Amino acid sequence: MEHEYLYGHMVQEHYVERVRRIAEERAAERAAVKTREDLKTLSRSVHQRILRCFGPKPEATPLNVRTEGAVEREGYTIEKLLFDSRPGFPVTANLYLPKGQEPPFPAVLGTCGHSMAGKAEPLYQAFCRHLARMGYAVLIYDPISQGERLQYLGLPRKRQPGANTRDHNMMGNQMHLLGGYFGMWRGWDGIRALDVLLDRPEIDRSRVGLTGNSGGGTMTTWLTGLDSRFTMAAPSCFVTRYLNNLENEESQDAEQVPPGLLAAGLDLADFYVARIPRPVILLGKANDFFDRRGLEDTYRELRRLYKIAGAEENVQLFIGPGDHGYHIENRQAMYRFFNEMAGVDADPTEPQPLKVEVPETLNVTPRGQVHHLNPRTVFDFTRDRANRAADARKGLAGAELREAVARRLALSDRDGPPHYRVLRTSWVKLTKTQRPADNRFPVETEPGIQAMLHAFSEQRMFQLPEGETATVYVPHLSALQEFKGRKTPSADPLFAVEPRGIGHMAALTCHLGDFFAPYDSDFMYATYGQMLDEPYSGRRMHDVLRALDLLASRGYTDVHLVGRGLGALWATFAGVLHDSVTAVTLHNGLLSYHELTQTPVYKWPLSAMVFGVLEEFDLPDCLRELAGNKRLTLVKPWDADMRTWRKDRLPAHLESLGLAGVKLGE
Repeated sequence: MEHEYLYGHMVQEHYVERVRRIAEERAAERAAVKTREDLKTLSRSVHQRILRCFGPKPEATPLNVRTEGAVEREGYTIEKLLFDSRPGFPVTANLYLPKGQEPPFPAVLGTCGHSMAGKAEPLYQAFCRHLARMGYAVLIYDPISQGERLQYLGLPRKRQPGANTRDHNMMGNQMHLLGGYFGMWRGWDGIRALDVLLDRPEIDRSRVGLTGNSGGGTMTTWLTGLDSRFTMAAPSCFVTRYLNNLENEESQDAEQVPPGLLAAGLDLADFYVARIPRPVILLGKANDFFDRRGLEDTYRELRRLYKIAGAEENVQLFIGPGDHGYHIENRQAMYRFFNEMAGVDADPTEPQPLKVEVPETLNVTPRGQVHHLNPRTVFDFTRDRANRAADARKGLAGAELREAVARRLALSDRDGPPHYRVLRTSWVKLTKTQRPADNRFPVETEPGIQAMLHAFSEQRMFQLPEGETATVYVPHLSALQEFKGRKTPSADPLFAVEPRGIGHMAALTCHLGDFFAPYDSDFMYATYGQMLDEPYSGRRMHDVLRALDLLASRGYTDVHLVGRGLGALWATFAGVLHDSVTAVTLHNGLLSYHELTQTPVYKWPLSAMVFGVLEEFDLPDCLRELAGNKRLTLVKPWDADMRTWRKDRLPAHLESLGLAGVKLGE
């Protein structure tokens, strides 16, 4: 990877600067709150913004609650419940009920962190059991793809994403194309679980708590903002600030990055601001990867606002010793807080050592997985929604298509040719006989961001050359690596554009050694783009467009744009939008975003996707536009798994997309 990573921290610092500015603007908005009326106005505004980010709630369909057995223990009973949060979509749950105490009971909804065991995780069993001993009714349910709710068991093992967080990202990225948000899916399970809990006659609806750790801290935070029926909350090992997560290169899961949240001027504290004066204790750990400094900042902000509300005692902070997890110190802080707020006189001291039930004892389903009940999966819902969207799309072309592409990609205005630099020429060996000069021109596409424009030539260049006709290559991951061993076209010069995060501009930050790894930098920056309402794919597209603007200013108005893999996506959109492009050749390109919604598992990354794109158009609209106006050639298109379409299947597939007449190359 010679010469790569010259700009390894560029994208990171760009996003840090963006999020810092948002944090400063947000702090100024909160500092302006002086009175209770100011606070009420802020809380209402914050709540409305949260709801917009999460999107509409589904219809509340029948829960179909079934009791599948019970476990009797000293001081409490565990009922095994099965209910449907959506039609045909079962949720497994355990209801811990006090024994030998008189109802109505205060209640707690328990939300699980990212443990494969789900509700059977020993530390989660511990808080459910002790709350029940103290007189609380506790419902804890399995999250999607955890515990008894694995979503991909019907696939061959080698095709399964890996369960837990990898499953979450697979499902969440997929519904991203339809404007859906996996956090709302997860939140809806919690809302329906609360419905199940509050439907029980033993429950005191005036005392309803909510707690969870890590991913359960996420759901505690989301549900606090989404549902008004909780009366107290205890999130553990999640709450911090998004700026801390970003600065610390802490990538997060699909459900932890609400679309447009940062663009709306919100942060994690706001889920609690929206519910002031609802009591909350913020729980952290001294050595947690969720930065305690952000947790402490959140507490200080909330304490000031709660004080304005006259309820300063309703917000507390506890940071336990040690590492991430719902360990005993944090659990006991939660017990004390809930007892104080619910008026429960019970000993918060949890007996030790822990008594752990094996998962089989707590299982609700006969074989330990809802899969064997033949339920619908998240993928089934996504596929069906995608099919409805496909039926409703009218097909766009011309100016209407260009406007939709620019809007969905959130492309910013471009005014005049961009500034560029001239780097020292490097001589590269592509083949045994070809060793051209790599003349490199970093192009400033927006403040703090540059794309690399390469000009491969037989001679060293100290200025960007002028001309009329050019070939411009947009790589999959690296222009130099993709040219290795291949003889380049004789056109002199041959240009290549590497947008942010690609090739020379590849990121060293949050680097796991695999561009496509679920939590590598490419995914992390795509999630921040999602929260900023600026698709990462759109920013890369902006880089390509600005490079084309620069070339046009040097006279290149007859451009043959060549893209490969991810670069084929950017070349597709750039070909539609840029007047200088007269021909487009796409190697290993994706033919349709819709394809990614018709298979449970796919390989294309979140950074290739555009939020809500399938609500308006799909890639075949763009390809038909190029075929009609820009001499389009397709070379070995890739399918959802980034594998070349079989020759015997490709013609029929192209015909189904309305692309039967498109030229195919080798």
